[in-house]
Amino acid sequence: MVPVIAATGGSGRSTVANLLACGLALSGRTAVLDTGPRLSSPWPAWTNGQAVQGLSSLPSDRPLSRAMVHQAAAQKPGLAAETTWQVITDGREWHSAPLALPHDPAAWHQLAAIGDWQAVIADTSHPVAHDVLAARCEDRTGLTRGWCDLPFAIPVLCAAATASGVQALQQAVMAMHAEGLPLQRTVAVMVSTSDGRPPAVVRAGATMLAPRTFAVIPLPFDPSIRAHGLREPARLRSRTRQAAAALAAAVLAASHATWGEPLPQALRPRPLSSSVPAL
Repeated sequence: MVPVIAATGGSGRSTVANLLACGLALSGRTAVLDTGPRLSSPWPAWTNGQAVQGLSSLPSDRPLSRAMVHQAAAQKPGLAAETTWQVITDGREWHSAPLALPHDPAAWHQLAAIGDWQAVIADTSHPVAHDVLAARCEDRTGLTRGWCDLPFAIPVLCAAATASGVQALQQAVMAMHAEGLPLQRTVAVMVSTSDGRPPAVVRAGATMLAPRTFAVIPLPFDPSIRAHGLREPARLRSRTRQAAAALAAAVLAASHATWGEPLPQALRPRPLSSSVPAL
């Protein structure tokens, strides 16, 4: 499970989740779960034209089967011609009533387990540092801890490669460190917003973050993403493809360093009682 998190909006979470899925799809069955509200998410547009209803087709009051989950997922092309991966988002028209999506990361983990994917990326929408501080002040479990505590979770922490982005990232890292969250298996991604060499403050921030996280991966600017989104990976620059591969490799390396190689068997949902009719 790979929760993609950030301290602020505009940090490139969805772009990172998309490229990470492209990279991980080369190693196994991969899916992305879109946990954000429909009208603030790019995923419906990136999957436009596919006849799937997505999250709205998964009933919350009945048991789910693997077939139901896969039928709700849209297909996306990977970096290689022969690879694909899946994404579950809200595929309805924009004017449809908003869905009541679950907040508990465990609910999304159960959906991932039913889908029986080998790698699942969760595109989250909550602000990390605010969530950690609010949870501490209110004496409750925050969303960030909920995602990080899931079985075999490798958090990916995103930030724009700007002065303000680095500052927000550093604050998020300090908040996560104060709460004892697993920075040692967290991968940080610096998302460039323009061509050229990153500013000195960004390079200094990456150097400072390197000892606290498992890895710091730079994601270069790609004009194709700005112009066309991520509907067509074939348009991506070679260095963007290399960064996606490096990000996937860092996530896999963090998981192997934490839990060994090969990875242990993933947890699965508890079997249904015989009193519940099979779907």
